[in-house]
Amino acid sequence: MSLITDLQESPTSLSAASKFTVCNGYIYLASGALLLVWPGAVQSLFFDAEFVGHEAGLMRVIGMTLAIIGWFYFFGGRSGGRQMVAASVLDRITLVPLVLLPLVLAGVFPHTFGLFAILDPLLGLVAWWLLVRERR
Repeated sequence: MSLITDLQESPTSLSAASKFTVCNGYIYLASGALLLVWPGAVQSLFFDAEFVGHEAGLMRVIGMTLAIIGWFYFFGGRSGGRQMVAASVLDRITLVPLVLLPLVLAGVFPHTFGLFAILDPLLGLVAWWLLVRERR
């Protein structure tokens, strides 16, 4: 099989949790692409401080990272595996807020990181709820 054919494979029916993970992939791909192409979005959309150094380059790296996370969420969700959804929950409800909230409190891109510090755990909790609901 070719690589493209392998990427197009998907189970005939996906669970709600897998479909939700695919949707999360779209969110992260889009937000990552936005920051990659337009790092100044953090000022225009989130009212964070102007860049004073090389922060635009760092925002592009964050954008690339978000896009890669979105890529894996998209294809992980399309795989239909419950373990992919479960694995995504753990880091989202623990690691993300533990890292981002101190940065927000320190004033490092407080609106941008604050949004992700709230949104990511909420999306993780919804994914967890969908997993629990499917088990019943």
